[in-house]
Amino acid sequence: MHRLGQSVLLADASGRLFAGASPRSLFDWKHQLERGQLQTLPQRFGDGWYAPGVRADDPALPAVASDYDQVILDRGWDGDLAVPPGATHAVVIAIDRDGESMRRAYAVLKTLACFPHAVSVSLLGEPAACDHVLAAASRFLAPRFTQSIFNAADEDDAFAAAAVRIAGEETGPTAC
Repeated sequence: MHRLGQSVLLADASGRLFAGASPRSLFDWKHQLERGQLQTLPQRFGDGWYAPGVRADDPALPAVASDYDQVILDRGWDGDLAVPPGATHAVVIAIDRDGESMRRAYAVLKTLACFPHAVSVSLLGEPAACDHVLAAASRFLAPRFTQSIFNAADEDDAFAAAAVRIAGEETGPTAC
């Protein structure tokens, strides 16, 4: 996305990326949102923001996110998937070969398949695991949804491939 000239905010919603490098501030991420002033860390791709626990549907997030072309929330498998209406959504699911990772990925796909608005989904990780999850989704979920899933398993630059796909979808016609 950065290579395409877009400004990017990577929100560390899981607390695993920037915990050791978070800027010292009197205000935690909640207070930063309330004040409309994020304490970000400059990264080569854009800005990083240490915000463990932030959700995509936080009412104050759109106001501060309007300064960015793309806002990425790095989340773990906590079972809480929030995608607010009115935004373009892309979900990237990293899948390992262990059974728990595949079960969780399939559970997320089942949830996304029921959303009333379009969601771009990409699978990353071990090829056999991604293929297995995609095969299960193809068998049990709506074909229209599963045919749109991008499988970037084990590609050299999978995030770049997903970014190119996402950027193309944003400029192309919208599917309903």
